[in-house]
Amino acid sequence: MTIAYSDAMLELRPSCELCDRDLPPASTEAMICTFECTFCARCVRETLHNVCPNCGGGFSPRPVRPRDRLAKYPPSTKRVTKPLDAARYAPLLARYRDVRAEQR
Repeated sequence: MTIAYSDAMLELRPSCELCDRDLPPASTEAMICTFECTFCARCVRETLHNVCPNCGGGFSPRPVRPRDRLAKYPPSTKRVTKPLDAARYAPLLARYRDVRAEQR
């Protein structure tokens, strides 16, 4: 059986956008929002409170790409790091922290 794959694959970004922690392709600690903003589970839980600072969405565990597909569909090597501007983030966090992601 042949499996067809789309050219639109997740980037699998290599690190947390907040703390720059390494998040290799097989990491179960990687969390993403619907725009693929990527953070580690600790930052999502302890700092972001499940509110993406870029879009206000919630997070889900990033899928793990099967090893046999990594050569053809390699993960991104571009690190994206954005320090959190707490003052700018506070209104977004206040608005969504107690609202379930699917109700935002």
